[in-house]
Amino acid sequence: MAHHWLRDQNPDESQEEQNVHQHFPSVNQPLFPSHISLGFDAVIDGLRSNIPQYQSKVKENTFVVPSSPNWDSKRHSLDDTYQMSLNNVTSTSSQLSMKPDRQAPIIGFKPSVLPKPGNVIAEGSPGNSARKGDGAEEYRFHSVAPSFTSLDTKNVWRDLETENHSYDLGLKNSPFPMYPSFATEYMKKEKFESIGNITLAEPSLELSKNYLLPRPSENALPMKIEPIGCYIQLIEVPQGSNMNLASFCDKVKKIKGAYPAADTDSNSGKVWSIVTAFPYELFSKTRFNINIITNYSAHLLHLMPYANYLVRDLIAEILHFYRNDKLYPNDYLLNICGTEEFLQNDCCLGSHKIFQKDKTVIHLQLQKNREVPTQLSRKHEDDHSQFYLKQLLQYMHIWKISRQCLSTVMKQYDFHLQCLLETQQNVDNIVEEVKNICSVLGCVETKEITDAVNQLNLTLQRKAEDLHQNSETSTKGVVENVTAELSSSVYHLIHLYCSSFYTDFQPVHVPGSISCIYPGLDSYFNFTVYAAHNIPETWVHNYKAFSFSCCLTYAGKKLCQVRNHRHIPAKKLFFFLVNWNETINFPLEIKSLPRESMLTVKLFGIGSVTNHTDLLAWTCLPLFPKEKSIHGSTLFSMTLKSEPPIEMVAPGVWDISQLSPVTLQIDFPATRLEDMELDPEESRSNLRELQKEYLTHISRLSQKQSPLLLSEEKRRYLWFYRLYCNKENCSLPLVLGSAPGWDERTVSDMHAILRAWEFSHPLEALGLLTFSFPDQEIRKAAVQQLDSLLNDELLEYLPQLVQAIKFEWNLESPLVQLLLHRSLQSIQIAHRLYWLLKDAQNEAYFKSWYQKLLAALQFCVGKALSDEFSKEKKLLKILGAIGEKVKSASDPQRQEVLKKEMDRLEEFFQDINTGICHLPLNPALCIKGIDRDACSYFTSNTWPLKITFTNANPMGKKISIIFKEGDDLRQDMLVLQIIQVMDNIWLQEGLDMQMIVYRCLSTGKGQGLVQMVPDAVTLGKIHRNSGLIGPLKENTIKKWFSQNHPVRADYEKALKNFFYSCAGWCVVTFILGVCDRHNDNIMLTKSGHMFHIDFGKFLGHAQTFGGIKRDRAPFIFTSEMEYFITGGGKNPQHFQDFVELCCRAYNIVRRHSRLLLNLLEMMLYAGLPELNGIQDLKYVYDNLRPQDTDLEATSYFTKKIKESLECFPVKLNNLIHTLAQMSAISPSKSTSQDFTLPRAARSIQKAAILGFSQKHRHLYLIQVTHHGNQTSLTEKSFEQFSKFHNQLQKQFASLTLPEFPHWWHLPFTNSDHKRFGDLNHYMHQILNGWDEVANSDCVLSFFLDEPVQQPTEVSSLVNIGFGKFADEKPMVQLVISYEDTKLTILVKHLKNIHLPDGSAPSAHVEFYLLPYPRGVRKRKTKSVPKCTDPTYNEIVVYNEVSELQGHVLMLIVKSKTTFVGAINLQLGSIPLDEEKWYPLGNSII
Repeated sequence: MAHHWLRDQNPDESQEEQNVHQHFPSVNQPLFPSHISLGFDAVIDGLRSNIPQYQSKVKENTFVVPSSPNWDSKRHSLDDTYQMSLNNVTSTSSQLSMKPDRQAPIIGFKPSVLPKPGNVIAEGSPGNSARKGDGAEEYRFHSVAPSFTSLDTKNVWRDLETENHSYDLGLKNSPFPMYPSFATEYMKKEKFESIGNITLAEPSLELSKNYLLPRPSENALPMKIEPIGCYIQLIEVPQGSNMNLASFCDKVKKIKGAYPAADTDSNSGKVWSIVTAFPYELFSKTRFNINIITNYSAHLLHLMPYANYLVRDLIAEILHFYRNDKLYPNDYLLNICGTEEFLQNDCCLGSHKIFQKDKTVIHLQLQKNREVPTQLSRKHEDDHSQFYLKQLLQYMHIWKISRQCLSTVMKQYDFHLQCLLETQQNVDNIVEEVKNICSVLGCVETKEITDAVNQLNLTLQRKAEDLHQNSETSTKGVVENVTAELSSSVYHLIHLYCSSFYTDFQPVHVPGSISCIYPGLDSYFNFTVYAAHNIPETWVHNYKAFSFSCCLTYAGKKLCQVRNHRHIPAKKLFFFLVNWNETINFPLEIKSLPRESMLTVKLFGIGSVTNHTDLLAWTCLPLFPKEKSIHGSTLFSMTLKSEPPIEMVAPGVWDISQLSPVTLQIDFPATRLEDMELDPEESRSNLRELQKEYLTHISRLSQKQSPLLLSEEKRRYLWFYRLYCNKENCSLPLVLGSAPGWDERTVSDMHAILRAWEFSHPLEALGLLTFSFPDQEIRKAAVQQLDSLLNDELLEYLPQLVQAIKFEWNLESPLVQLLLHRSLQSIQIAHRLYWLLKDAQNEAYFKSWYQKLLAALQFCVGKALSDEFSKEKKLLKILGAIGEKVKSASDPQRQEVLKKEMDRLEEFFQDINTGICHLPLNPALCIKGIDRDACSYFTSNTWPLKITFTNANPMGKKISIIFKEGDDLRQDMLVLQIIQVMDNIWLQEGLDMQMIVYRCLSTGKGQGLVQMVPDAVTLGKIHRNSGLIGPLKENTIKKWFSQNHPVRADYEKALKNFFYSCAGWCVVTFILGVCDRHNDNIMLTKSGHMFHIDFGKFLGHAQTFGGIKRDRAPFIFTSEMEYFITGGGKNPQHFQDFVELCCRAYNIVRRHSRLLLNLLEMMLYAGLPELNGIQDLKYVYDNLRPQDTDLEATSYFTKKIKESLECFPVKLNNLIHTLAQMSAISPSKSTSQDFTLPRAARSIQKAAILGFSQKHRHLYLIQVTHHGNQTSLTEKSFEQFSKFHNQLQKQFASLTLPEFPHWWHLPFTNSDHKRFGDLNHYMHQILNGWDEVANSDCVLSFFLDEPVQQPTEVSSLVNIGFGKFADEKPMVQLVISYEDTKLTILVKHLKNIHLPDGSAPSAHVEFYLLPYPRGVRKRKTKSVPKCTDPTYNEIVVYNEVSELQGHVLMLIVKSKTTFVGAINLQLGSIPLDEEKWYPLGNSII
């Protein structure tokens, strides 16, 4: 035996890289549960024939075997071979254990509770006196019955027909006693009915409660087999024989019982509109436009209530308007037209999400409450339904098969046993039936059965040899005694199987318990690994020997590992098995083990040819389930799946009670657990005051937000000062996550902190539900906090809570109970939870837990809603089949196949009872058919379907969705959820970023639905409509909106929506690192909303091409977007406003970094391809920069905006994508005709500068002459002329263009007159030069787009807090802050600055602090080229400034060396920490 002391020196290194798993890769063989016999096939085939009739003298149901004295004989035992002691504690195997140079203290334990490695005595089988003997008695000492708890079966048997199979197995001579209390009560009260050969019994209440509890006086095993009047019964247990499963069923029934169908508050059957906290900042004085439809009038009632108006008050006002004052508002509801969604009467209008996102006129319908259909509500019959094993394990069939087979095989065994006792012959028949029984029970052959079979064969052999010495009567008595022992061992196996696996039956009598030595809590933890049963035959041929390892883990950390070095070959008895029978000793005291410790056992095989060691199977189990330790002989199923990450080792990762091909048998000694709650070492009441720098350091550490991001040193620091941490300077997950271990003292301190902590917000508790916190008390406290959230608030975080179930200790945990309670209160929660659980079943691990919870959910919500789930599931199945046929069809036939398959959807709506089905994407939408003509498919790799449904609500529009088959939409769901959370944060802060967050639902493996946004078009399509080089044009977006909004007011509204939505998506895509951005996954609506789609790549996992990242910009913000925002450069201050809006939105989100990081951390083990490690969490942390001040973050994000704006590869990527799409759509078409015209068809005859614009001094007023001498006016700046020339040079690189009059060509005097002439000459050369240039789209758009009227119009965005000035004086915007002798200046923007010739400068800002005794006084910003309104957002810092009074800040603006403007600021009199514009003096306008 070897144990390893493990330390995680490198937290980024996976645990599996530090243990045996790196040497034992999982074997990829075609060996799966579906391919491996569980032992049933042969049995079923053999039992199809009729059972032989019983002989006339055999009793119908029972028989009695006379007693005979116990006698000793040498038996063949499994323990006879391969008995070797374990190696010493220190491993010497370099292949299977940790290297000795990686030693460290055991995680989570003080050194005082652990012995030194040299003092641990290794125990092997030969040294264990209790295991030496090969008799049945010695074996049974280590095969004691598992623990039992009385099952609460009150009313279980009522109205239930129970089938109790009674088979006498010759156990009147059995070694276990009859319970007096059970016998008297049971025999008096049971009513037996005989049906054929089966006895049916209705158990009494005493049986239900007490029959599993042996008395203390009955624990002694008699040394001799004595006759005891008892016959065997298999009793039906509808709630299941498994204690944990039965307890879960009972808990679910109690939860459902708390919400009777008659309770209309929780069982309204309505889908309520989602509400949030009222956003006061957003709706302080807002009114809504509402149209009301009623039965009292044919006309619409138009109202404009305030946002804080209660829905109930609005209903009262409607009733008052129609003079129905006698009617009660509470009897009415307001329905959102076109949906089955209702407003909540007790909430404000502005609290409803629909009012927060929809600024148009909202249509509502007034309905009487009692007249609203409630098809989804629970009915009275649901209150009396039962929840048993059949409903819970409906996805499993093994338990049903095993029961049927066992009933049949026991009859066979009974028959052949009678024959054997009568004739003393045909022993092979009885042995074969014993084998069949073992086969039905998982192919498990216990040592008792092996010994009994050997003894029976030996007895009959001796009978034949000694026939002349013994009388026939004496021999018969010996045979009866041996068969009684065989029947006893069979009975023990049945009981062992029922207590270990899921069955709906169990023996009536519990085998007598053996007197056990209870090791104290100070003793070391040990158990015996007996054997691995039912080894597949392919393994026997491929591997010459087998070994195992045992590992104790807690919270994703290894506590200790023990490696078995005995390589044992498989042997064949009834079945193949590997029999180690080896005691494993851990060098850990039982009391030092955390109550949530997990034991993982791995089975390895040594290759017959290669000698390579492969991991074949594994299993894991909790040491202390339900506050009790495992004891006795227990069977555990082993899985052949690949081993999960150590962080995922939790009770639900693999269902040890679900029968599998390989079964592990372990014998545990009994242990009495004592709860010891130690007093915390310190108290907050006697704390000394901590110095300020320490508290500051604590606050700085708290910015890490997650304990996973803290180094070991920082965790130690935080734990040392844990009593000084509070909600003001830290978070509870950080403090508890910094604990050095999980020993009794540390856990006690953690619980003390937990009890004293005041949560700043319930959502802070989300961080306590990650894998890092398995402690049940901590998780219980977290759920208590989440319980204070409203249903609609909890709905937003359901994906994370479903993932958190993985790390619960059992299915009765507070978190599971919370989810079931809330699903009974809200159809929205029940519906979302159903699909989340349905999708989670496709994950590699925890499938069984999710299946059980899904069954519990369907039981709780009632038959109506459960039937609705079935309809939705059937709809998706049909869509999946259609998608597969469309995908597999050839291109010419694809559309025809789709049309033909639409018949299946129409048949679906005809077949369902109501003809109506709720949409899985949104339970508030009901559909009743399809619009065949509107259905189509998309030409992408997976060929998604576009399905348009007919709305079942007559006032609703048609509903279009995208069905995807072959795409994993779970990642899209997560990204959209996080974006929705950010949008909610902005709304609560009064900032509506006009975000469109569409719905997305993953409904299965590689399958899901996506909401289609009406009137949305991809940016790629807009580019393609603009010609071959559409992505390179500056005015593409602006031109598209101009064409769709000829009315100026509509254009301005669309511009505003684009302004806000573009800023919002810049922020969210940067924080989440969304990649694979091109013009076909950016969409625009005609209303101006921009949004992104397709989130298959995020967290910076960019696609590469030739080793180069395709996504090289921080986010997508191109020059064409800036061109649209600034009106083609006419309103450069709009770009400044855009930068300010982005930075404001970024800083608001940063304040909630902890929530965002918690949501992502809880999804680390959801199986998402690009969120699976701490490095992904750190990526988001680095983008959020919670450690920065708002000024620092503003400066940082401004740099990212400029990087994105200047990133030409983005446009190149769009161009490549556009060319690829155009080639795929119409490869033969040429677009050259779109860009050139014949010579005679020139659109522009000439253009000439008339002078400067009257309103904008830096803009030239140009007169353009068209065909027929028609003229128009346009305005252009010199900077726009320069950009225009650069574009022509790029587009017509092979042509010789006229020379452009740059600023250095100007003389020192009369520069304006000179520039007019130069530009006019330049325009004349362009318009009369090359045909392809003069008629290019670039030239036409430059001169003809944006014609101006007199006076020139100026577009105006809604003021978001940044001042606009009527005059054009040059100004600078600064934010000055001062703290702890540190002077910080944030240079935000300059406005209206020009060079002496009126052109745009390339300006930078210089600062001089006077007086400043230390070194260099000068600070300067970077230069912004050619801009009259540059944006900087750069920080300038002066340290060691003792005071501001008496200091002057000199600010000078220069363009290279040319002076532009300056100002002196008296620091003692300026406002601090405020954004303020300061005028610049001595500037030339």
